[in-house]
This record gives sequence, C-alpha cells and structure tokens, in this order.
Amino acid sequence: MKRETVIVLDFGGQYNQLVARRVRECNVYCEIYSYRTELEKIKAMNPRGIILTGGPNSCYEPGAPTYTKELFELGIPILGLCYGAQLMQLVLGGEVKHAPVREYGKIEVTVDRSCKLFENVSEKTICWMSHNDYIAKIAPGFRITAHTADCPVAAAENEEQKLYAIQFHPEVLHTQEGTKMLENFVLHICGCAGDWRMDSFVEESIKAIRAKVGDGKVLCALSGGVDSSVAAVLLAKAVGEQLTCVFVDHGLLRKNEGDEVEAVFGPDGPYRLNFIRVNAQERFYKKLAGVSEPEKKRKIIGEEFIRVFEEEAKKIGAVDFLVQGTIYPDVVESGLGGESAVIKSHHNVGGLPDYVDFKEIIEPLRDLFKDEVRKAGLELGIPEYLVYRQPFPGPGLGIRIIGEVTAEKVRIVQDADAIYREEIASAGLDRSIGQYFAALTNMQSVGVMGDERTYDYAVALRAVNTIDFMTAEAAEIPFAVLQRVMSRIINEVKGVNRVLYDLTSKPPGTIELE
Repeated sequence: MKRETVIVLDFGGQYNQLVARRVRECNVYCEIYSYRTELEKIKAMNPRGIILTGGPNSCYEPGAPTYTKELFELGIPILGLCYGAQLMQLVLGGEVKHAPVREYGKIEVTVDRSCKLFENVSEKTICWMSHNDYIAKIAPGFRITAHTADCPVAAAENEEQKLYAIQFHPEVLHTQEGTKMLENFVLHICGCAGDWRMDSFVEESIKAIRAKVGDGKVLCALSGGVDSSVAAVLLAKAVGEQLTCVFVDHGLLRKNEGDEVEAVFGPDGPYRLNFIRVNAQERFYKKLAGVSEPEKKRKIIGEEFIRVFEEEAKKIGAVDFLVQGTIYPDVVESGLGGESAVIKSHHNVGGLPDYVDFKEIIEPLRDLFKDEVRKAGLELGIPEYLVYRQPFPGPGLGIRIIGEVTAEKVRIVQDADAIYREEIASAGLDRSIGQYFAALTNMQSVGVMGDERTYDYAVALRAVNTIDFMTAEAAEIPFAVLQRVMSRIINEVKGVNRVLYDLTSKPPGTIELE
C-alpha cells in the first residue's frame, strides 16, 4: 500500500517504538529502521520526514553510531532527538561535549515560540531530559530555539533546510506538550496530510489480500487472542470460504480458554469460520521437557506451532498461505526492526524455524501497534468484549512459568490466574487495568499450613497500566483486593504457599516475565 511515511532512524534508544507510536497518533504512518540503513534505500522510500532517536552512546567517541552528512542534504525535514540532536550538530560542524551538569527527569524548558516546532507550545514547558552530553556549539546555519537553566542548547533549528534538533524527549508522556511538538513537525513542517486511519487500513488490506491470495487456500493460525482474532476476521472478510482457521491448544492456555475460543470461532459461533481444533498438549509438554531458558522455550513453541500447522495443511490439501497475527512490536522486539537489541523472540517472528512449508506467510497486522489492532477489530465489527479482552502471548503460559514447563505447573498457574481475574472483575477493575495475570515463579519457600511445614511455589501477580504496551507502570490495586486474591490462591491452589505482587515498570522490565 502506498502511504505517506515518516521514518525513524534508530540509534539504540530505549524509546524508539514510542517515537513511532506518537507519530501514528498524529495519523501519520511511521516505521523504524536502523541507522545502518543505506542512504539509497532511504531515498527510495521517499519519506515525508525523518526522526533520529536517542541512544546510549556519546556521538564524539570513536565507533559511536553515526550517519553521513548527505542525509541532511536530501531536502527532507529531519528532527533529531537527544542523541539524534547531538549527532546532527556534530556532523554539520557543531561541537558536543560531556556536560558539566547532567540532566535527567522533568526539566522546565524555555522555548522560542517563533520556531515552527514550538507553535502553540507554552513559553515555559516541562520536558523529559536524559543526557550526559550537551551541544556546546551549534552548527553553522542553526539558531538556538530553547534552553534550560543548565542546558544552553535545549533545541536548535535551521529553518531553511528544515533541520530541527531537540535535546529532550517529546515522545514520552512526561514531556507535557510533546504531542504538540511532534504534530508541528509531521503535519506542518513535513506537510503530511494525516490520513493514516483504521477504516482506510481495513479497506485497503482486504483489497490487497484478495489480490495476493487469488483463488489460493489460506490457513490462519488462530490462538483466540486479540491479534490472531482480528487477523482471522480480516481474512474471512477478504477470502471467505478459502480460509481455514486452525486453533492449536498447546496446553499453555488460560483455564477453560480452549473451549471459549471454540465457542466463539467454531461452527456454532457467531463467525462460523472453517475451524479446526488440534489438541496438542502432550506434544508441546514433551518438547519443553527439561528446557528452562526463555528464548529456547519461545523458539520451541514457535517451531512446534508451525509443524502442527503444516500437518493440518497437508490434511486440508494444497494450502498456499499461512496467516499470523504478528504485530509491529513483535517485529521490533524480535530485533527485526530498528537498532535496539533483541528483547525477546516472539514465537511468530524471531521464533520461526528456518524452513516453513508454505508458499508465503501473510501478516496483515504486521504494521500495527496493539491499540491500532483493537481499532481495526472494531472497524471489522468484532464485539468490544472480544477486542478488549486481556492480551495473551502466543507462547502462552510457557512464558508465565519461570523455568521448566510441566503439566503440574500449568495447572497451578491456570488456577491462580483464574482466581486473580475473577477477583479483579468482581472489584470492577477489569477495564481500568491495561493487563493483569498471574505467573509462576521458580522459587519455592518454607511455609506453614494447618500446623504443618510446607515447601511450595510462590505465585507472582502482575498488573500494569499502559497506553501502547511500549512502556508500562505497575497498577495500584487496592490492598484489600490483593489480600482476597492472596487468600484464595493459597487456600484453593494446591502447591502454592506464597503470593507476590510485581511492581516493576517497563522499562526496565517487560510486561511478561519471560
């Protein structure tokens, strides 16, 4: 699909996905690429604008990530953020040095409102700073457009060449007017129309899928989660009876979830899809026996998924395409987009085996963030209760069980998680918390129950609030609710004598435990 695009060149910053997400909130399509992307490829993409991310390095050190001067001579508007701002200045003839005063956190910034980047922004505004270096001298042709008490160049511009450098992070929510600044850049400076919307995405996707598939047969890997459900309904709209949905119950689902998925998507459900359920619990448990390393578990689950789908495809006969509910964060966190390190191999991206016996894999949601997937689902007419159900990872409870996966551990975490979800719903908190679940730690500890010594597992409760699933903060659940959950789990779930609450934010943690 041809779309006006802003690209993010990633220099290893922790907020790379967030930058792209914020641009899309301005209804402008955005993708992330490594700073190693060749200049000719960037030219061929014909972006309306380029954003350079932050990064952990000092741009003046030997071997630090950099880019050639020619990038800034393309005539394309460029916005440098933090490291990206410093690099822009250094490459174009300015100076960057170690700062005498490090700035970190919420800082008051004084901006020049005559700069197009700061139109309709308060003269004094709170921004999020995170830097050890500073721009000591701006490059020729630039002027200073913002400063703080300790940072003489908080922003600079070369309006004629449409080059903008800002030392802070407009993409994080702590920067109070960051969205206005990004809107000013993509809509006013880059001249984007802002027509990236889910209604047009759904319509264009259906047309593109029909053209690609033709009269071929399609197999959809349906997990029952939000992403694969939206992908399945999208394909059903596009190719109808040519689609068969295969639901693999790998024994790592939430309690009763296999039956719930079948009730929705099976022959008696509202969508009446060609639906096949494969009960493969023992097969997956056998493959995971003795495996405790998270990445290895993910890859085993990913490969076994594909092998089951291949087997089912042979039974159906001459299946050309495999459909997966891969979304954009899966791609980036698996190390296939941008420059950041591999966070975790998602089973349907980095977890795929080298050989896949299908003509082609179709990933209609690959360009979307989670909240965009939900919007697409609503556009497709999927009921809210399905679109807003709790997210569930493809590897399932395999990555909510620390260490080796066994049938007994699965039973423990299923029962504990069901109790947790029941109590959250009973307290009326189920729609106000972004994601919540119980996980099983690999820790066993001494307890006392019924005057007897126990040596059982500890369950960890996780609940986070998040807008985009790129960053998250621990939810503040009322203590009385946590107490009820703890009491029920210890009393009702055999094998548990301790319940913990995980307060970790993302970053530094991830939402899932593995």
